[in-house]
Amino acid sequence: MHVFVTGASGWIGSHTVDDLLAAGHSVTGLARSDASADALAAKGVTVIRGDLDDLDALHRGASGAEGVLHLANKHDWADPVSTNATERAAVETLASALVGSDRPLVVASGIAALADGRPATERDPSPFTGPDSMRGGSENRGFDFVDQGVRTIAARFSPTTHGTGDHGFIAAIVAAAQRTGVSGYVGDGSNRWAAVHVTDAARMVRLGLEQAPAGSRLHAVAETGIPSRDIAEAIGAGLGLPVTSIDPADAEEHFGFIGRFFAMDMSATSEATRELLGWEPTGVGLLEDIAGGAYFPVRGA
Repeated sequence: MHVFVTGASGWIGSHTVDDLLAAGHSVTGLARSDASADALAAKGVTVIRGDLDDLDALHRGASGAEGVLHLANKHDWADPVSTNATERAAVETLASALVGSDRPLVVASGIAALADGRPATERDPSPFTGPDSMRGGSENRGFDFVDQGVRTIAARFSPTTHGTGDHGFIAAIVAAAQRTGVSGYVGDGSNRWAAVHVTDAARMVRLGLEQAPAGSRLHAVAETGIPSRDIAEAIGAGLGLPVTSIDPADAEEHFGFIGRFFAMDMSATSEATRELLGWEPTGVGLLEDIAGGAYFPVRGA
């Protein structure tokens, strides 16, 4: 299969491209910069230069592909309105290029706010609809095209897709600990985060592209929920810092933008995904990854 990938040089995207190529697929990747384009070309990926605001580039990439993976997002926390609008327009453009083809479109999203007081499951619909909602309601907007002959699939990622080289949420929490001199958690630290190793997430995305029927919701989740206090303790042990509770009112001041997320319970299961795809995570767990030095040098090494 020839696959067009947005976010092809990003954290999850680069690992997914590697997995696609290893499985015998060919890839065209969207690249914003010379460095990204060069890195993709070195892997044997065909490059289309552009970004998520370049709708012509998105349409061209999708039109020439047998499947599309939409893994990019601006993640501009300072301008969520623009980020959400761009995401919605990108999904609409990619889906429109696939209308009537029965070709797959995998749309990335997260598991935040899917369930209240319990782990989210694949049965939980996204509550985000409309252009002003999180990610511009991109998951539901993508599903609008199922009746128009697009095999839309939602790939929901754990709040931490971890591994060596990750610059995401865990890296931001580590940076806050290094900046403040304490490894913090919010409140009593009982809220939980789902987690998955990036190589497992990449494999799940590829299997979903190959196998999942239209309208599927897939969860890239290996560990259902790790208490945030346990995460803070692992970071504190790795950095040799004390571990302490941060008052919820002070979370964003202490952690930065990540504070609003580190206070949330974002647990989820993936039983339905595993059964549908025959996917079984094999990567190390989050706490083991932290202890092994994925986010900082191991003390005493």
